[in-house]
Amino acid sequence: MATAERRTTLPKICYPTSDGRPMDETDLHRNLMVEQIETLKMYKAGDRRVYVSGNLLVFYERGNRLRHVAPDVFVVRGVPNHDREHYLIWEEGKGPECIIEITSRSTKKEDVDDKFCLYRDVLKVSEYFLFDPRDEYLDPPLQGYRLRKGKFARIRPVNGRLPSKVLGLHLEQQGSKLRLYDPATGRYVPTPQELIEQGRAENEKLRREIEALRRRSKKTD
Repeated sequence: MATAERRTTLPKICYPTSDGRPMDETDLHRNLMVEQIETLKMYKAGDRRVYVSGNLLVFYERGNRLRHVAPDVFVVRGVPNHDREHYLIWEEGKGPECIIEITSRSTKKEDVDDKFCLYRDVLKVSEYFLFDPRDEYLDPPLQGYRLRKGKFARIRPVNGRLPSKVLGLHLEQQGSKLRLYDPATGRYVPTPQELIEQGRAENEKLRREIEALRRRSKKTD
C-alpha cells in the first residue's frame, strides 16, 4: 500500500536587526561613518543598481542568526537600491564589494584581525579600507586592500590617494577627515554639509541679486 509523502516546510527564520550590543563610537568616529555613508548615497543616488549602507547587520550563513557582521560603510553593485532592515547575502545574490571601517585602538583587534580574515576568506570582499582618524595605531592611518587570488594586497597610493575600483573614486586622508576624490572631474565629492552650505550661499547670492534689481527699479520710477 502506497503512503502519501508528507511535505515539510522549514520554519521561517526571523533575522534580527540589532546584535544587542551598544554603540560605543566616539562622536568623531560616528560622525565620520555617517558622513561617508550619506556622501556615497548622494553620489550614487542616480544608480538604482548600487546599494550603499553602513552599520547594518550583514548575514552570511543561511539559517544561522549568529553569523553576521556590521561594517561601518559598505557598497554593493548590481543589487536594488532600497532601504533594508538587514542584508542577507544568499537572497541578494552577492555580498559587500567595498567596505570602509573607521577604526580605533579599541576596535583594532576586530578590524585588523577578525574582520580582515572574515572579509577576505568568507565574504570575499573586493576592497577593504581602514581609516584611523586619530592616528592611534595604523601607520599610515589610511590603508586599503584589494582581493587578488584569495589574498588581500595593499593598494598603492596615487598622488597620495588610495584608488577604489569599486567606487570609481579615490580615498584621501585630510587630518582626521576622510575625503572622496573623483579623478574624472578632478574634484572632491561634496559632503552633505558642504551641499547645505553651498545651497545657502547660492540662496544668499540670489537674494542680493533680487534686492539689487529692486533698487534699480526704484531709481528708474
